[in-house]
Amino acid sequence: MPDTHEWLITGMDCPSCVAKIKGAVTQLPGVEAVEVSLMSRKLRVTTTAHATPAADIANRVKSLGYGLEAIARTQDASAPHTGAEEHITQADAPWYRTGKGHLVLLTATLLFVAWGLVLVLPAAGVWPFIVACLAGLIPIALRAFAAIRAGQPFSIEALMSIAATGALFIGAAQEAALVVFLFAVGELLEGVAVSHARDGIRALGTLVPKTALREKNDMMEDVAAAELVPGDVVIVRPGDRIPADGKIISGTGGIDESPVTGESMPVTRGPGDPVFAGAINNETALRVQVTRAAADNTIARIIRLVEQAEDSRAPTQRFIDRFSRWYMPAIVVLSALVISIPPLLFGQAWSVWVYRGLSLLLIGCPCALVISVPAAIASALYAGARHGLLMKGGAVIEATAATKTVALDKTGTLTLGQPEVTDILCLDERSAATVLVLAAAVEKASNHPLAQAIVRKAEGMILPSVQDSRAIPGKGVSAVFDGQIITVASPRHAIQEGALSGAAAAQAAALESEGKTVVVLYANTALALIGLRDEPRQDAQETIRQLRSLGITPIILTGDNQRTAAAIAALLHTKYKAELLPEQKQQTIRELAMHGPVMMVGDGINDAPALKQATVGVAIGSGTDVALETADAAILRNCITDIPALIRLARSTMGNIRQNVSIALGLKGIFLVTTILGMTGLWLAIMADTGATVLVTLNALRLLRTELSGPAQKSA
Repeated sequence: MPDTHEWLITGMDCPSCVAKIKGAVTQLPGVEAVEVSLMSRKLRVTTTAHATPAADIANRVKSLGYGLEAIARTQDASAPHTGAEEHITQADAPWYRTGKGHLVLLTATLLFVAWGLVLVLPAAGVWPFIVACLAGLIPIALRAFAAIRAGQPFSIEALMSIAATGALFIGAAQEAALVVFLFAVGELLEGVAVSHARDGIRALGTLVPKTALREKNDMMEDVAAAELVPGDVVIVRPGDRIPADGKIISGTGGIDESPVTGESMPVTRGPGDPVFAGAINNETALRVQVTRAAADNTIARIIRLVEQAEDSRAPTQRFIDRFSRWYMPAIVVLSALVISIPPLLFGQAWSVWVYRGLSLLLIGCPCALVISVPAAIASALYAGARHGLLMKGGAVIEATAATKTVALDKTGTLTLGQPEVTDILCLDERSAATVLVLAAAVEKASNHPLAQAIVRKAEGMILPSVQDSRAIPGKGVSAVFDGQIITVASPRHAIQEGALSGAAAAQAAALESEGKTVVVLYANTALALIGLRDEPRQDAQETIRQLRSLGITPIILTGDNQRTAAAIAALLHTKYKAELLPEQKQQTIRELAMHGPVMMVGDGINDAPALKQATVGVAIGSGTDVALETADAAILRNCITDIPALIRLARSTMGNIRQNVSIALGLKGIFLVTTILGMTGLWLAIMADTGATVLVTLNALRLLRTELSGPAQKSA
C-alpha cells in the first residue's frame, strides 16, 4: 500500500523553487507522486511500500538549501489534501531573519566596505571585492552543486556561479560582487512578495469567529468554533458572524453574505434557509443547525480553492532561467573549445588561446542579461507605483501584457459597492423631498444598508421627529409620526399588509425589473416607492471602452442576482455571468483561460479563488486586504481606468525587455566573433560587457516616463 509523507518547507519563495524541489524528489526511487504548494509551503510525497525512506527524501530537499518540518503521515494516498489552512496560518519569519536576508545584508556590507577600502587604500586592489564576491557566491554555489547532484545542472544558481567565477578569473571582481549582490536581492524580494500573499490567505481564517454559542440540553455554552460538528445548534446574535455552515432553525433576518457570494445587498433568510460560515447576521437572533464541520466550511473551502488554483497554474519561468538551458552550456562548451582545440590540434600557443578563451567567457558572462530584465522590471514597478499601480514581480508583468480577456467583478469593482437611491415615485400629493425626509426619519435608527442609503440621500435636510421606532425582522422599519404609524418595508410585506396594490404594485415590479431594490413608504396606503441600486462607477464605461481599444474582451462575473447584473451589463454594453459562487467564478475563469490569458479584477474575499485561478489577479484598492494580498497586482487609487493603464504599462515593459535582450545578445554576438578571430582582447571584452549593461540600464530607465493615461485623458 502506498505511503504518503508531508512536510512544511521553509525558504521556498518562488515557482522555480517549486520546480527544483519537485524535480529533485521525483528522481528518487519509488516516488509515485510529488505535490508542492508554494502558498501553503507543503510538500506531499506518495511512495511505494519499498521506496526511498522519508528521511532520505527530507535530506534531498535539505541539500537544496530548504528547511523541512514533518507534518503528518497517512497510509491512504487518495486521502483528500485538507487542513492546508492550519499551516498557512503560521507566519513567515521577517525577511531579515531568513537565510536569503542574511545573504543580502552580508554582501551589501562587504560591498560598501570594499568600495571604502579601495578609496582609502588603493593598494588593496581587488581583494576586498573578491572577498565580497566569494562571501555571497559560496552559498549560491553550494545550492548549484546540490542541484547538479539532483540532476539539474543548469539552474539559475549554476548560471550565477559560473558567471561570477569567470568574472573573478579575468579580474572583474567588482562586477562579479555586484552581480552576486543583485541576484541575492532579487531572490529576497520574491520571498517577501510570497510572504505577503500568504498573509492575505491567513486573513481568510479570521472571517470565521473563534468561538460559538452552542445550545445543548437547554443550556448555552461558549465553545471553540473548530469543535462544532454537524448536528450542533448554535445561537447567532445580531452583529455576529455565523461560525459554521448550516441551516436556520428559527428566526428571520437580513444576512450579509458578501464575504462568500458577493451579493451586494443583505438577503433575508428564515427557517430552512442555508447560511454560510463568515456571513454576518445583521438583525435578529438566529438558531442555526451546523451542517458542515469546521474543516469543511465555506471559508476553509475557499482557502483550499486558492491553494489549488496556485498549484494548477502554469507559472511563468524567469527569463534568465529559461535562457540558461541552452545559453550557458553553449558558452561553457565554446569557451573550452577555444582554449583547447588550437593548442592541441594545431600546435598554437596555450597562452594566446587561454587568454582568448577567458575573454570569451567574460563575453559569455550574462551580466548584461542578468541586469536587463530586472532593470526594466524595476523601472516599470516604480513607474506604476507612482500612479498607484502595483504588480508583484516580472512574471505578473509578462502575463499582464499577454492578457486577452478581462473578467470584472461587479460589486465594489464596476459599481460603488453600496446602494444609492435612484428613484422616488410619489403616490399622493406629497413632493419627493417630503417623502425622502419622512423615509429617512423612519430609517435613521436602522443600520441596514438600504436604510443608510436613504439617510445619506437626505443628508443636509431637516428630519421630522418620530417615536417608537422598531424593526420588523427581515421586512422593514416602522415608527410613529404625527400620531400615525409610518412603515418603510419591502413591496412583498406592503402587499401582505394591504398597503400596496394595483398600479402602484406594477410600478414597483417595473423598478425591480431594472435590477433595483424597491422599498415602500406607507401608512394605511402606499405613499411612495423608493428605488435603490448599486450604481456603476463614473469611470466604468470609459474603462470598458479602453479595454476594447486594446483588443481585450471584457466580461462581468458576479455573485449578484440576474436582474441586477443584466441591468449593469446593459449600461456598460458588455457580457456578464451572474449568481456565481466562488467555485463557479473559479470554473468560469478556467474556461475563459482556454482561449488565452485572463485577467480577473475584484475586491472581495469571495473573489480570492478566481483571482488566483486567473493568469493575472488584480485587486481594487478599496477591496479587502485578502483580495489585495491574494492578487498578483493591485490598483490603489480606486480608479478602474487604471486597469487598462496597467495593461499598457505591462506591454511597454515587455517591449523594453525585448529591446534590452537584443542589445545584450547583439553586442555579445559581435564581440564573440571578433574575440575568436583575435581582433579584440580582454579589455575590449570587459568594455563590451560593461557597455551592454549601461545601455540596457539606460533603456530601461525610459520606462519611468511611460504615459499611463488612456486616449480620453490624453486629449483632455
